[in-house]
Amino acid sequence: MNDNLNPLLAANVWRQLVSKRLVLFTVLAVGGTVALTVSAKIQVPFYPIPMTLQSMVVLLIGAAFGARLAGATLALYLAEGLSGLPVFAGLGAGPSYMVGPTGGYLAGFLVAAGLVGWLVERGWDRSLPRLLGAMTLGHMLIFALGFSWLAVSIGSEKAWLLGVMPFVWSTLVKTVLASALVLIASPRLKFLRDAVR
Repeated sequence: MNDNLNPLLAANVWRQLVSKRLVLFTVLAVGGTVALTVSAKIQVPFYPIPMTLQSMVVLLIGAAFGARLAGATLALYLAEGLSGLPVFAGLGAGPSYMVGPTGGYLAGFLVAAGLVGWLVERGWDRSLPRLLGAMTLGHMLIFALGFSWLAVSIGSEKAWLLGVMPFVWSTLVKTVLASALVLIASPRLKFLRDAVR
């Protein structure tokens, strides 16, 4: 009789663990999309143009959630915007916004969050130089995809002048700030990543 109960008990415990993990996964993904939306709407005065904190939050989500949950969070965020919810910077949303001038940057968010999550899962959050490297690579991916997409519409020179150069200094600040925040919270973030694997 005990032999029959043990597999049933194990299956029940497994179902409960999976259910709790799925709830946590969902709550974190939705919370991440809220953080992305808020970060897209807030503008911080900066030279030469005001900056949003959105790319920094993208990288923080990657570092906090790990590759899989970060990718799911960014995919959910993009799906919200595609459906017309006002989650992006400014008032635009929907399919036409997604294929507009900022479409490459939005795609870059998804790839960058996954990359940073993957690197952090492999220990890149254990030292400031490696963490700065991970955050820099994340930002470079966002700019590479954003620039490439924008260049198709307006040409490489204009895309560089309008889509990259005005954001260099603010991106450096966000890279350093994101790295510092992750380094400070690293033990807690590792616990969180392990909980949703």
